[in-house]
Amino acid sequence: MDYSEKKIRRINRYEGVVINVTMDRIRLPDGSEAFREVVEHPGGVCILPVDADGYAYCVRQYRYAMGEHILEAPAGKLEFGEDPAKCAVRELSEETGFSSSQMIPLGRYYTSPGFSTEQLYLFLALNLHAGEAHPDVGEFLDVVRIPFDELFDVPEAETPKKRRYPRRQDRHCRAPGEKVSPLKNAARSAGGTAG
Repeated sequence: MDYSEKKIRRINRYEGVVINVTMDRIRLPDGSEAFREVVEHPGGVCILPVDADGYAYCVRQYRYAMGEHILEAPAGKLEFGEDPAKCAVRELSEETGFSSSQMIPLGRYYTSPGFSTEQLYLFLALNLHAGEAHPDVGEFLDVVRIPFDELFDVPEAETPKKRRYPRRQDRHCRAPGEKVSPLKNAARSAGGTAG
């Protein structure tokens, strides 16, 4: 069965430094209409370096979107047309200082296929050789050495907190056929109510 959705029209587009965001009005397989928001992302790599003694290396850095420090595997964004394996070598060196003589590709996956085009390529880095980390300008992080068998026993303080986001309703985000007066729309935007 084909469950393809067809774009009727683009409602808006935001072009950012790392991502673009679009909102489209679409037609569902049953003929009804809906909205789809899409985050266009160039993709990235994620590397888990493991040394000969069985220790994994992660990085701890502040993530503004989460509002806290996060412990994560070294990772980075693909440049346009960049080979994921080359990106993995670059990011491993930048964030940890390591190079690896055995970079094993583990596959790729869509991080959030419901709204994002981002694909993440995964690598296991073995036979590590120490060097000097050289993070990007404006990137601040600590390298953390963790026994591999304890990697998934991260204390609660190290795991991301659940966040709630308010549901936004405005002239671009209403159910098909819903009529909203300009007065109600202005009141919604201002955070008030209108009769």
